[in-house]
Amino acid sequence: MMVYGKLIMTAFFWGGTFVAGRMLAGGMGAFSAAFLRFLTASICLVWFMYSRAGGLPVLDKKGWVGVCLLGATGVFAYNAFFFTGLQTVPAGRAAVIVSTNPIFITLLAALFFGEKLTPRKGVGICLSVTGATIAISRGDPVSLFSGGLSSGDLAIFGGVASWIAYSLLGKRMMGFLTPHAAITYSCITGTIMLFPFALYEGLVGDFASYTVSHFMCILYLGVLGTVVGFTWFYEAINEIGASRASVFINFVPVAAILSGWFFLGEPLSISLLAGVSLVVTGVYLTNSANNKA
Repeated sequence: MMVYGKLIMTAFFWGGTFVAGRMLAGGMGAFSAAFLRFLTASICLVWFMYSRAGGLPVLDKKGWVGVCLLGATGVFAYNAFFFTGLQTVPAGRAAVIVSTNPIFITLLAALFFGEKLTPRKGVGICLSVTGATIAISRGDPVSLFSGGLSSGDLAIFGGVASWIAYSLLGKRMMGFLTPHAAITYSCITGTIMLFPFALYEGLVGDFASYTVSHFMCILYLGVLGTVVGFTWFYEAINEIGASRASVFINFVPVAAILSGWFFLGEPLSISLLAGVSLVVTGVYLTNSANNKA
């Protein structure tokens, strides 16, 4: 049961990143915020690896290719697509698109890793996605897509594709790397990729204008949103499989709304409570005893 508790906490940590990101939006560029987030995470993870495990494992050529792909997909590409999309796409609409992650991860995990795809699991995933959609749309899902797909929507879908690749590559990499090692290497390589874009955006010139609030948000994003969240998510993939772990991503938009209510005073609604109920039911079905096989 511990792994499920960690997945729920991870979802709430990731939901909180929407609030932290919103607080950063007024005074920090997207690439600068992403770079500082993953620089903080990389420093923490390297310290952890050297204090607890004696250092990072030595990689061969194949290993370096793998961790570079992890950094390129889960850190660089995801943030590039995500922040680009959010320039024109409302956060709620973006969260609905992101909540399609478990569907694709489940299908591809079944295709590439042989994870069993049962009708019960399919119903659970559909319920959890439906619940997330109802919660975000305030009970009117059709309104989210009434304007068709924009270039911003396509960018968010690009982020979805990046996260899917990151999740599936992570499962493959953990055949010879621990979750902490995989996360550490992916954060380091992704941070290096983000650096030139942050410089171009004006990171050095703007640094003096950052406030204590900005740095507190960066610490939250780097430590809880990345170090803890990514590690627990990868541990879950390693223990219960990519499809069963990924369904908990549907808690993220719900957690984002709850965080917005708690920290920003945004209102709750009956549709949110109904959505939470469907998400919980869907997660239970997907991870229940009938799926032990």
